[in-house]
Parts: sequence; C-alpha cells; structure tokens
Amino acid sequence: MRTQSILSVLAVATAATAQTLPAPVIESNPVGAQYLAVLPDKSTTTLRGSLQIQSSADGKGVDISVAVSGLPAEGGPFMYHIHEKPVPTDGNCTGTGAHLDPYKRGEAPICDASKPETCQTGDLSGKHGNITARDFSAKYTDLFLATKEDPSYFGKLSVVFHLSNKTRISCANFTLNAPGAGVTPLPSSGYALPTGTGTGTGGHGGHNSTVTSTATATGTGSTTGTVMVPTASPSQAPPESSNAAQKLVAGAGALAFAAAALVL
Repeated sequence: MRTQSILSVLAVATAATAQTLPAPVIESNPVGAQYLAVLPDKSTTTLRGSLQIQSSADGKGVDISVAVSGLPAEGGPFMYHIHEKPVPTDGNCTGTGAHLDPYKRGEAPICDASKPETCQTGDLSGKHGNITARDFSAKYTDLFLATKEDPSYFGKLSVVFHLSNKTRISCANFTLNAPGAGVTPLPSSGYALPTGTGTGTGGHGGHNSTVTSTATATGTGSTTGTVMVPTASPSQAPPESSNAAQKLVAGAGALAFAAAALVL
C-alpha cells in the first residue's frame, strides 16, 4: 500500500510539474535561418499555400509568414499547427502525430492568446488567430519557436491545417532555405518537399501580430495577390537538444522527492 501511495504521489507531482511549466522565450536564434513548408497539390483538397518561418532580426523568436488559398466553403474557422512528426512518405497527415508540445501542456484547456507562453508551442492558430476566410495571408512574430538546437526546434517537423472539428485537410514538411549565421546544416531527413503555391488574403488577429491581412473575414475570401514561394533546399538543421527537457525532469524530480518524503 505504501509503495502504491508513493507511486501515485510521484505521478501526480511529475504531471503537475510538466503541465505548469511555461514555454521560455527563445533567445539567440541564428540570424538568417529560414524554413519553408509548401502544401502539396492533392486531388482531395483545393487548399494550396505555404508557411515560412525565419529567425527574427535580433535572434529573439521567429517571424512567420503564412499564405493559403482554396480553403473549404464550410468547416471553419480553420486551424493550423506545427506537429511533432514529419509527414510520412505516403503523405498521410495522420502520421504527423500531435502538436509540437515539448512542455507537455496538452490541448485542454484551449490556448489563451493573451498568454502565449502557456499554450502549446506548435499551436500557431491558437496563439495568433484562426483562419476565418477561404483565402488568407498573415505575418507575425512568435517568441517561442527555435531555429537552433532546442526542444522548440521545428525544422524536421511539419505543419498541418485543420477544419474546426480537427479534421486534417493538408500538411507539409519544413525544409531548410537558409541555415543562418554560423550554422552548418546536417543532411536532410529524406522527406521530399511538396510542390504548390499560395495566394490571397484573409482575416487575422492574435498575439505579436506585426502585419494583418486586408480582406474582411466573410468565410468566402477574395484573392488580391500572388505569393511567390521561394525554392527550398532539402537540408535540415541540427536535432533538438535536451537542455529544457533536463530542467523539466529536474523540476519533476524535486517535487517527486518532496512528495515521497511526505508519504514516508
């Protein structure tokens, strides 16, 4: 009984530590590092577009540019997230797993955009606004994504677009456009870059937005321009480090020790 009680307390303490740790602001991202994900041409959807992420000019967080067109006439508002795995070679978006969530926040409760550090790291639409038009473009800054070795590094992962009921519409892997200052890229993960282009503008709102789109979010949208998608090279950046994860484990261990002492 005592052993079971200790294990129960340890489990609760570890879970509490993991779920309450806010995401840290990412400093010293390599200036110039840039990644691109291009949605593929698929017969199952008219959605096309791209998402580009690059280090901010001061290395603090990243600047994100998203442009998509051809979202369904129904099923919005639409969501998009960075997921924890790349798109498999068969193109099945289910294979991308859950959202990028290195601090184990979980999907519930929903993200509070006024406190983005408490949201899942990969929950872009939760932090910066859902898509409410069929054609959409936006630019904003996210302080919690890394273009260097870090649990919040996304370069080997994917972006997934969803209906409001979480059905996955389309997905694409990130590939490296530019490694950034002082960074030597490692070989590619082996996943090919999909092809496609994105156009249009739509409604947008959210934390750290630096540029908002111009069209009224009516659910139908309108195309007002063409987004030029740069050619991406297949290189990838270094793997994630375990610094933040080690801190997380250390915190959990401290709570666990205290909990065990109380039980004993």
